[in-house]
Amino acid sequence: MTKKQKKMIVRLVVSAVFLIAGIAAERIHPVDWICFAVSYLAAGYDIPLKAARTIRGGQVFDENFLMTVATVGAVFVGAYEEAVAVMLFYQVGEFFNDYAVNKSRKSISDLMDINPEFANVVRGGAEEQVDPDEVEIGETVVIRPGERVPLDGVVVKGTSSLDTKALTGESMPAAIGEGEAIVSGSINLSGLLEVRVTKRYDDSTVAKILELVENASSRKARAENFITRFARVYTPVVVFLALALALLPPLLAGQAWSVWVYRACSFLVVSCPCALVISVPLSFFGGLGAASKQGILIKGSNYLEALGTLDTVVFDKTGTLTTGRFAVTDVRPEGIGSRELLKLAAYGECHSTHPIAMSVLEAYKEQMKDSQTGTEEPLLDQNRIVSVEEIAGHGIHAVLKDMPGAGNIYIGNEKLMNLQNIAFRPAADAAGTTLYVARDREFIGTVTISDTVREDVPAALAGLRAEGVASLVMLTGDKESVGQAVAKKLGLDRVYGGLLPADKVAKVEALLAEKPAGRTLAFVGDGINDAPVLSRADVGIAMGGIGSDAAVEAADVVIMTDEPSKIVDGIRIARKTVGIVRQNIVFAIGVKILILLFVALGVSGMWMAVFGDVGVSVLAILNAIRALGYRGKEGR
Repeated sequence: MTKKQKKMIVRLVVSAVFLIAGIAAERIHPVDWICFAVSYLAAGYDIPLKAARTIRGGQVFDENFLMTVATVGAVFVGAYEEAVAVMLFYQVGEFFNDYAVNKSRKSISDLMDINPEFANVVRGGAEEQVDPDEVEIGETVVIRPGERVPLDGVVVKGTSSLDTKALTGESMPAAIGEGEAIVSGSINLSGLLEVRVTKRYDDSTVAKILELVENASSRKARAENFITRFARVYTPVVVFLALALALLPPLLAGQAWSVWVYRACSFLVVSCPCALVISVPLSFFGGLGAASKQGILIKGSNYLEALGTLDTVVFDKTGTLTTGRFAVTDVRPEGIGSRELLKLAAYGECHSTHPIAMSVLEAYKEQMKDSQTGTEEPLLDQNRIVSVEEIAGHGIHAVLKDMPGAGNIYIGNEKLMNLQNIAFRPAADAAGTTLYVARDREFIGTVTISDTVREDVPAALAGLRAEGVASLVMLTGDKESVGQAVAKKLGLDRVYGGLLPADKVAKVEALLAEKPAGRTLAFVGDGINDAPVLSRADVGIAMGGIGSDAAVEAADVVIMTDEPSKIVDGIRIARKTVGIVRQNIVFAIGVKILILLFVALGVSGMWMAVFGDVGVSVLAILNAIRALGYRGKEGR
């Protein structure tokens, strides 16, 4: 509890005690007046002061003005108890609001704690503790157990595990070792690490996350903008209605001034728009907080609202639906065994560091494992390799000796086979990159290497279908056949292959024109070349907050993990939040209109007006807090 909240509790308790004392001493003048005056000032001395400041600032009609006029008017007609009670309960409602806002802010303010306070930089052979923004690229920082990683970099010495929960929402620690990238904002849990800095602080992961969080509240949802406009019109209208209620019956019908001024004051109390003005932004703030707990950073309430109306989701392929890591997915020998074909391909590729070559070597290693003992045969005997020649744009020519199948081995694309005048069988249905293998100009088979689908993707797509997303589309720069194979495996509705970044933008624009009115389209991507299309979509979603800076900058929503299923969480949080907002709007307006009629007709007095203002506000605020309650996968 904050110091401000503790002070308010003291004020409310003092006000309540003196209100009770005033009621008990009623008609014992001037004791009762003194008690009521102390109670009023203890609870709300600052409300008239705030009203005066806003009037000087040019804003006359706000809740402080309404409360001041209503309570002063009640005192004027002798309703001391009601005047004090209105101010006391109004402040009780404000206390609940302040508490709720702090609670909603906590999940987002926790992110602010990721900001590193210092960096231990090595200079001149000694450690020096400096501000993170003083460290240059290429310098080495030392991170001890329990310390926060100050800057993005690469581990040059040491192994450890990192707590990345504040960044990604992932509760399990992540193992880290030499040569691996490390991001700022995470906490070193165990070993001592030495890290070479790769980004200045202003460009680091933690700085970009904090910038996203700080700017999130500036982008309002349509519902928030509606309430702001509504309050600007509504409040002056009810003030003039209250004025008419106080003046017209006494002037035109000769009725008692005290009765109608009292009703007008009650009218002002119940008409205060606090329930709407407070609860609607609070609901969206709670939704943003719930999303941040799941590792989803949403750049504004407008994008949270838009997530709830998704009709079409367009995915980039590589790095989004697939891992971006290659693996051998098909081996088709001709005239020899598949084991021997993969072995010859591995010998030919053993000197290459290309991802495709590495995937062939990894597949051969897995194949060579003894399934019974778990031991491995010797993988590659370098003495058997006479020479290896790389033919640019075509493939590799290797000469092998002293082994079964030795000779001239050619491994590459169709161009290599044609260059060597080797008759081969084209792999037209291959869902990936195909390596054609020949020995002494005799075609002996193909090895297909494909990007692997993310483990999380099938569940994510099923979740999107369950949430009513009508169209799932994939765009890729790969050839059409590769895209079609992945789309068929995942059950996507449409796929477009062979696209350049400009082509992706054109496709998204065409899909935007097709979508139903009132529904939204999201594009999900992770690369630098996705930035233009992320900006063009209704909602741009960047996968992996520690990925491409350009994608994160262009996106409206950032998934801090590489889990597409987080999009489903985002949709559910958005729909829950928007549902709560609608409930509060209908409830608050409905109850207020009903009580306003009762007050104007004299059926109810100021005590009912207190419920119409404070009671409705508190109930709406408590309902708004529910937006924080999304529990993620375990809560589905």
